[in-house]
Amino acid sequence: MDVPRAQSALRQIAKGFEELAAALGGPEEPDEPERTARVIAEWGRRGLTKQEASALFRKHGFAPQTTGGWARGDWIAIGEDGLRYLTGRSHDWLEERS
Repeated sequence: MDVPRAQSALRQIAKGFEELAAALGGPEEPDEPERTARVIAEWGRRGLTKQEASALFRKHGFAPQTTGGWARGDWIAIGEDGLRYLTGRSHDWLEERS
């Protein structure tokens, strides 16, 4: 199995579901930048386990696997204690948004 290709396909499917949900109407959901800001604000400077980070992303409408993408993009770093921490890039983005 080509794992990177499968991961990419799953991300495209998830994006398609987001677009479908938006097209169906209903209560207005916050856009991705707003949901991102909410994740960063709620996460703060504390360390989270992998499960806690995934649950936080899910709570704000992201796939649990978003943690990995954020880590690759230098938004999250894994500390020596094994916990996930937001990087300065994340906090700077939130400050600039305010």
